[in-house]
Amino acid sequence: MTPPVEPPPSPWHLTLDGAEPGEDVVGVGADLSPGTLLAAYRTGIFPMGLGEGGRGPLGWWSPDPRGVLELGDLRVSRSLRRSCRRLEVRVNTAFDEVVAGCADPSRSGRWITPAVARAYSELHGLGWAHSVEAWDGGDLVGGLYGIAVGGLFAGESMFHRTRDASKVALVGLVDLLVADLDDVRASGGDRLVDVQWSTAHLAGLGITEVPRAAYLARLPRLLRSPLPAVWR
Repeated sequence: MTPPVEPPPSPWHLTLDGAEPGEDVVGVGADLSPGTLLAAYRTGIFPMGLGEGGRGPLGWWSPDPRGVLELGDLRVSRSLRRSCRRLEVRVNTAFDEVVAGCADPSRSGRWITPAVARAYSELHGLGWAHSVEAWDGGDLVGGLYGIAVGGLFAGESMFHRTRDASKVALVGLVDLLVADLDDVRASGGDRLVDVQWSTAHLAGLGITEVPRAAYLARLPRLLRSPLPAVWR
């Protein structure tokens, strides 16, 4: 793994000034260049198209409330533990394939367009976007991908082809992030998984909701924190 490469800065000014409480869409337009995407995550914003299937115009979102996973809150059932023993977790061995799985046209609510897939593949090449994958032998059966900036992992999407495979990837992600968490916190750092929105499915895994203001107040500390060793 190579350290992330900082791209050229975005020409766009991304801000949450004027965002109303409870309002999720905070802007429209701009682009998906690496500099713009990183500036967005560092501001507490992420992109998703406003049209059907994620098509344009490009929207910028900052949910209020925000779905987050505190690393100590992950709930792992007995059946999920069995799945964790059955499947192998790998990191960054099939990034584009994971994005393609998340973008499967047969999925309801899909929003990942070819332009989005290309943008995150470019961020992956620069060392900012990562995949955590669940494998059954030689078969990719699930996974997730997201952006890592400091102690923040901003999850974008997850998919599964066999039962519990996406959940196994999430357990694997948390295991990676907690490996040296005590040392990070002792030095004033912090870590968090941002899942954007909570759902009934995610709530069963321990995801909770926090006000946008609380998320934004915590964000600077997260961004100052060291990257987990797995992403360096």
